[in-house]
Amino acid sequence: MGMPAATDQRYWTPDDVWALPDDGNRYECIEGRLLVTPAPTFSHQRLALAFWKRLEAWTDPRGVGQTLIAPADVRLTPAALVQPDVFVTQPRADGSMPTEKDRDLRLHLAIEILSPSSARNDRTVKRVFYVNAGVEYWIVDPSARLVERWRPDEARPEILTETLTWQPSGADEQLVIDLDVLFREALGE
Repeated sequence: MGMPAATDQRYWTPDDVWALPDDGNRYECIEGRLLVTPAPTFSHQRLALAFWKRLEAWTDPRGVGQTLIAPADVRLTPAALVQPDVFVTQPRADGSMPTEKDRDLRLHLAIEILSPSSARNDRTVKRVFYVNAGVEYWIVDPSARLVERWRPDEARPEILTETLTWQPSGADEQLVIDLDVLFREALGE
């Protein structure tokens, strides 16, 4: 992937982002800042799908949320529009699953897979945004084959290289992901 496109210094809103041309880039805005990244690589997508498959197979039968993959616009606040690589929504109060039209969308989890063009924003702007929004945030580093798990109200990440366990609110058991197997399946040896 290339580097993000240069942006002007104006305050960007979700409406501004939606007015941009569909040129193959991913456009997001957080606190007025426009974030632009090019289309992901095949290995990036294989890794995103590996996480999606494991999460979806676990969340769907338990009804704790729905697992989705980018590109999909997510508005957690009126001034922000993000597209996490993989994310898990929380059910509505009545137990049904939300849609993109929900104004009060809540996430259990947001996952970003690092690439040269996204690493800086994934580790700074997006991390602060998701954690402040009360969302657990995983930064997946394909080169190091590890996951940084950031939880709301924690000052430091948990660095996971072997096993990742996850139990969102409403779940009566943990999901266990063997990271070595996941990375090997998605990226090879």
